Order: sequence, then structure tokens, then C-alpha cells
Amino acid sequence: MTNRTHDRSPSPQPDSEPSLLKRLKSSHLSDPAVSSATADPTPHFAPDLFNPSNIHRLHTEYDASNPFKHVVVDKLFQDDLLQRVKDEALSELSFSEKETDIYKVYQTGDLASLNYLDEQQIALLPSLLTLRDALYSPMFRNFLRAVTGCGPLSGTKQDMSIVSYRKGCHLLNHDDVIGSRRVSYILYMPLPHYQGWQREWGGALELYPVKPVPDGMPEPEAVPSKSIPPVWNQFVFFEVQPGHSFHSVEEVVVGESEDGRQRLSISGWFHAAQPGEEGYQPEPQPELKSSREQLASTQTDFKNYPENIEPPLPTEPLSEEHVSFLSEFLNPVYLQARTMKALASRFVDESSLELHSFLCAPLADKLRVGLKDKDDADGLGPNRPTRIPPHTAGVEGAWQLRGPPHKWRYCTLKAPEGGSKMAVSPRWAHADPDEAIRSLQDELFPSPAFRAWLACVSNLLPLRYTAEARRFRPGLDYTLATSEANETRLDVVLGLTPQVDGLDTVAHNGHANGEETAPEHGWQSGEWGGWECYMAPHDEEDDPAVYRSGSSKKKNGQSTNGTNGHAQNGEVEMHDEEEDDEEDEEDDGTLLTVQPGFNRLLLVLRDEGVMRFVKYVSAAAEGSRWDICGEFEIGMVQEESGDES
Repeated sequence: MTNRTHDRSPSPQPDSEPSLLKRLKSSHLSDPAVSSATADPTPHFAPDLFNPSNIHRLHTEYDASNPFKHVVVDKLFQDDLLQRVKDEALSELSFSEKETDIYKVYQTGDLASLNYLDEQQIALLPSLLTLRDALYSPMFRNFLRAVTGCGPLSGTKQDMSIVSYRKGCHLLNHDDVIGSRRVSYILYMPLPHYQGWQREWGGALELYPVKPVPDGMPEPEAVPSKSIPPVWNQFVFFEVQPGHSFHSVEEVVVGESEDGRQRLSISGWFHAAQPGEEGYQPEPQPELKSSREQLASTQTDFKNYPENIEPPLPTEPLSEEHVSFLSEFLNPVYLQARTMKALASRFVDESSLELHSFLCAPLADKLRVGLKDKDDADGLGPNRPTRIPPHTAGVEGAWQLRGPPHKWRYCTLKAPEGGSKMAVSPRWAHADPDEAIRSLQDELFPSPAFRAWLACVSNLLPLRYTAEARRFRPGLDYTLATSEANETRLDVVLGLTPQVDGLDTVAHNGHANGEETAPEHGWQSGEWGGWECYMAPHDEEDDPAVYRSGSSKKKNGQSTNGTNGHAQNGEVEMHDEEEDDEEDEEDDGTLLTVQPGFNRLLLVLRDEGVMRFVKYVSAAAEGSRWDICGEFEIGMVQEESGDES
């Protein structure tokens, strides 16, 4: 993939202007009781915090902690100061929504920008300024050094913001390694603080153990081993370590409408001493790669087609044998010669297609009902006992968990015991939903017949392939943005996500067989996540993973560009997408987003360097996101004359 210089966690952006203020209140005056930045910070902290015996206790706990070294300080500041900070933040600061492949949060600008405010503006934030200066004071930095043994910390390079996790907000697995960061911290101010934050509301800090892999690069386990729910005035910190300090923030599943609940916190980093500061040393090259660098090393493991089978030519029609095989799986409309010719023409122009009602009706009906029932049986349906399922949900029986979570987390099918049991025709006729999906993964996608069909509709020659059935559980699963920097690929994804409220028959233009447009809900609106996203390569100084909310990029399940086929009445109707409005045409690097759907085949010609990911599936979703994900190496077709076409 392209070089990714952006942070893998929500990092505040410096504000040279005082734009983080909502408004100026000239009538507000500074609180004379609040100490200035030059005063002794000790009175602002909890009693005995700097007591040598307390520091020794915390250091002992730090050394013995798992899954990596960290400390939880039960009370950091005086409560009255933190309450004033909370009030100032809510009344005077502006929170901006930020969303990428790895997080969704509401965040202020970098609070280092407080230095640029004039006296009148600073008068609105006296307690916040006091807290910030106390955190980065020499006394507190020495406290952190004594507990962690992390070495000299900078007092000039400050890196902190106030973050609000509201309903649906989350932060996925990463290790915080970037630049000169040395210590990561979070100070909790959950609201309403008088009530106490309940664990079932989500928002816990999750810490992950690591395991060695053959190349010697540790990777996080798929499931966290420690969960720290937010508590008022609690302070958590740890030394940032490449390949070790893997953590995430669980999705918040309650909203502001419920007693004003939000997971409010102050978070940031202490950096190593900077040039000119005492104890400065140039940053050594780390022995282990950061989670961000490990994303760049992702590669696909392809399988070869049988050598004794002649590769198909896009110009040749499907053989009777191929049509016979494919008719057991596909809607017969997509096997008509004129349909494939029309699709090929569109694909050449648009480089992507989304084909509705792709599977034959009996197979689609089996999967539609069976997958909903499976979610209910696994505690992943709309009536599950907790909004965030346990990490073990859905991984018994035929499914297993796939990580590592700093790249992806979802469920895949286990290899069948004793080989395939399906010997009848059609192959899925008497199979349960799991085996029907396995038939698509192991029989349809790798088949020479499907290879020939892909050649016909894409004018490309599939050379090697990989196919994987995937189940993304609500509140748990996702993939992060990755790419193959030097290869062009054909992505073929069969969406099998059952819709809700009768929306599974809604066609791509918002109509189902002439019915009126259905209202946006759930998957269609983007509120449940799970959308497939493609992003253009970026320059090193850009942030390649930032994009607008999926709901603004997609309407009624429509992709942002591309052409769509709808199988109706024995033929396919072709529709061009309407142009996005002026706001959506803003160049934010997003090439294509496609919301989860049922019985839809997505074909995308992915150029080298283009990144793709599946957005985290929210705990609000009323079931899993299912698909068969195929990826194909492609080649050009050599004509007999020797010319390439």
C-alpha cells in the first residue's frame, strides 16, 4: 500500500487560530482561585500522588501488569478542578466528528493551541489551562518517569485533546506508535459523572496480548485479555512500544439522549525530549514494526487454477458445461449472452459493477432465512441479551475467528472434517446455511466455469484466485485499510447480508420491482457500518484513511460511482448512477463505497495502491454482515497475432 504517515488513533490537529472556542463570552472573567501556569501544580493533584511510597507501589504494579505494562491511577486530580474542566469543555469548546477506517469520535483541536489565545479568550478556560500545565509540568513528567522508567519527557511538545465518545463511537486495535511518542495516557470524565459509568454502556479500554509469528514480528491476539471501563477522574497510562502496546476502545452503545451519557476524556501523549531539551537523544530505529507499518506489509495468498484446464478467452461464449454448472448457483439472467455482453461493455467504461439478485431464487431464499436464524441462535440477532456481544459469539461450530486485529477481525469457515459432504445436485440443496456458504466459497468461486464467466463480463483473464466466506459480527468485526501497492486486482464480493423490515428486495435505484422507494434504515443509511470502501493512493503528507461518513456517501445502498445491473423479468436493466450533489463531489479520496446488501455481486477493478476496507460493524446492527470475498490476479489476453488486447 502507499506510505501511511497518518496516525492510527484520533490525533488532535494543531490550531493556529483559536477556532476550538465555540464562542467568546466577554462577560466571563478568570477565576482568581485558579493557579497560573508558573505555580506549584501539587495542590491540583490528588493527595499523596507524589508520595514516594505511592510511586513505588505504582512502579511495582506497572512492572507486574499484563498484557503489557500499564498503570491505572484511581484518582489523579482534585474533583473540583476536574468538574470545572468538564464544564468549560462542554460550554466553550467545539467538538468535530472524525471518522476513518479505524475510529469514529468527536474531538477538540490540539489543546497546545491554547497558547495562541489572547487573555480574553484564556479567561474562558482557566481550569483547562491549569490542568494542561499541571499534566506537562516537570513534577508530573518526573512522576511518569519514576513509574515507567521511560526516560526524559518533553515539556515543550504537548499533544492532548478532549475526546467525546458518543453512541456508535469506537477506536479499533493499534499500538499508538508514531514519531517521538513515549507515553500514552487517558484521563476519564464520563458523563453524567454523578451516576457512574456502567460497563454495559461500552467504551472500555481493551488491552491485547501478543503472540509470536514465524517472521518474528509479534501480533496481537484476536481477543483482548483486559478491559478497563471508564471511571471519573481515573488516569491510565503506558509506555508506547512498537509491536506490544496494542489496545482499542470498545464502542459506546448509549447516547446523549439517555441522561446526557457520553464517554468524555482527556487523552494524548508525552513525547520524548526534543532537541534543545535536557536528556534529548535522537530516536533510535525501533527493532519491531509499528501496527501502521505492519498494515503496509499485508499480502494475499493466492491459489493456482489446475494446469490441465485451458484458460478462458473473454471473447469466447460460455460452454454448455459451464452454463450447466453455473445454473445451479446463478440467476439465469446473468448467463444470457446479451446480458454478459452488456455487462462487459459497462465494466470497461466504469471499472466496477454491482449486480442484484445474483444467485438463483431457491439458493437466495435458503440463505436469507438461514443466516437470520443463525444470527438469532448465536446471540447476534436483534434480540441479543447485550448490545455488544462477547468475543466468543458465533465462533463455535463451523466458524472460527480470524485476526490479527490490528489488520482485521472477522469469522471464517473452518476446514470441513473429512472433506465436503455435498454430493447431490444442486450442491447446496440439502445443506444447512453454513454448508451452502461453503459451497459458494469452495465450489463456485474457484471453479473454471466462474473463471470463464468473470472473463466474459470483465474482459480480463483471472490467473490466480483466493475466496473466503466472511462473517462480520455486530460490535466486534472489521478490516482496516490495506492495499497491494504494485498489483492491479479484480475484487469479486458476493454480499449475503439479510436486510431488515422487508428491505432485502430493494433494488439499487431504491425500488423493488416497481414498488415505492423504501426509507433508509440500518445498512442502507450507513448507521450500522459494514460498508466496503475503496480509497485512492495519497501523497505521504496526506491522511489517506479520512473520509466522510458512509451515510453521506451512499443513498439506499447505492455506490458512489459505477454501474448497476438489476435482474428483473428475465433480463437485466442497466442504470447509470445519478451524479452526487456538489458536497459529495468534494475530492476526499473516496473512490467507491457500497453498503452491505443481500444477493448482490460487486466487481471492482482495483488499481495498484488503491486501499480498501470493510468499516467496523456497529453494535446497533441487528445481525451480522455476511459475504464471500474473492480476489483475482489478472492478466492480458494474447491474441493469435501476437498483439495484446
